[in-house]
Amino acid sequence: MIRDFIAIDFETANQEPSSVCSVGVVIVRNGQVADSFYSLIQPEPNYYNYWCQRVHGITQGDTDQAPVFSKVWEQLEQRIADVFFSHQECDDVRSLIAALPFVAHNARFDEGCLKAAFKVYQMDYPDYSFYDTLTASRRQFGRSLPNHQLHTVAAACGYDLQHHHHALADAEACAAIALYIL
Repeated sequence: MIRDFIAIDFETANQEPSSVCSVGVVIVRNGQVADSFYSLIQPEPNYYNYWCQRVHGITQGDTDQAPVFSKVWEQLEQRIADVFFSHQECDDVRSLIAALPFVAHNARFDEGCLKAAFKVYQMDYPDYSFYDTLTASRRQFGRSLPNHQLHTVAAACGYDLQHHHHALADAEACAAIALYIL
């Protein structure tokens, strides 16, 4: 059972994985939610397609003044470091964080977004390890669920997901699922 992890969810502006326009993160320490973080992000490439916008409701106007990914990731790294490593001094926070598992529902998507954004901003990617609650839910629940979409699995784990496709709400649901089945 994992008790320390980072649940993460991205929303994208278009079909490009690097076009993250929002991120939600829930930091879990010792099996308890220790902190959460949400930010809009100016996507790269910076355009919105109709279908993505229809899913999450984020528009160009919402992110025109938002920080770029690299600035948001710096803030997020500091938040994670404050929760897990507050008594340690380290010049390489990213390598400390790399030792923590990330959790996402359909992790292939979120990990792909993270890797693509790191590449676009020419940041060294530290090979974060990801656990996938989608795969875990298929093992845990099998055919007892009509599907394994985030809101369905969250409900099966006793979590009422409000505001589906808001990155923080989805990260909160993912954290609840991970605590229940991982």
